[in-house]
Amino acid sequence: MADDYLIKATAFDNKVRAYAATSTNTVYEAQQRLDTWATATAALGRTLTITAMMGAMLKGDDNLTVKVEGGGPIGAIVAEGNATGEVRGYAVQPHVDFDLNSKGKLDVARAVGTDGTLSVVKDLGLKDYFTGQVPIVSGEISEDFTYYFANSEQVPSAVGAGVLVNPDHTVLAAGGFIVQVMPGIEEEMVTRLEEQIQAFPQISTLIREGKTPEEILERLFAGESYKIHEKMPIRFQCKCSKERFGEAIKGLGNEEIQSMIDEDHGAEAVCHFCNETYHFTEQELEELKN
Repeated sequence: MADDYLIKATAFDNKVRAYAATSTNTVYEAQQRLDTWATATAALGRTLTITAMMGAMLKGDDNLTVKVEGGGPIGAIVAEGNATGEVRGYAVQPHVDFDLNSKGKLDVARAVGTDGTLSVVKDLGLKDYFTGQVPIVSGEISEDFTYYFANSEQVPSAVGAGVLVNPDHTVLAAGGFIVQVMPGIEEEMVTRLEEQIQAFPQISTLIREGKTPEEILERLFAGESYKIHEKMPIRFQCKCSKERFGEAIKGLGNEEIQSMIDEDHGAEAVCHFCNETYHFTEQELEELKN
């Protein structure tokens, strides 16, 4: 499987900013680690793909956390991304799967729900946070992010993300794009772009056919020349470690730690994001006491 990556580009005399990504391996790793079922994989995979592209809009050590809470059976979907293409995420209820919807697609909206919010928190360093929150409009993820950009960041955008899942629940193809128009763009350019996006095929189908992010933008801009500014690898990367969990246990206080020693003769901690399990012996717990 080819490595996942995204590209950043501009077109229409720098009046349009665009991102396109292949994320098949990234979504596959999340699916394998978290044992998500097909509909949950599509919902989480779309969220991870878009989060990776939003991470690419950041700089330096900045990072962001995305939370999709639509009131559906999947519960919350949480994803984190940074400016170097690392992304991680999980769904509270990974074992969610339904029959295909009326369009013959995975029924992501049913899993996510349509009664709730999409929130984005950007940690821009120096204790500077940007928080944006919008109501969920469709539960299909891509439309919800389109609505988020227009309403929370005031940037008219088109967002597309798709995941194709094999019958055995593994990931066949995943990817996405974000196209944003800048102030001062001519109406006629916007109309042309809108027509292109309306007629655009399923992004996951293009990736299954082996199309690269470059070819996706080529098709999206239909002959209009565009300039690639950066190409960046993306991957599923967790930040958890035994030390971090040790600190968290330490924070519970001596009494709580002592009862773990007395009752359980040790402790086990599992990371939400990657399902990694960390074991602490009685001796290690003793050392965590203040």
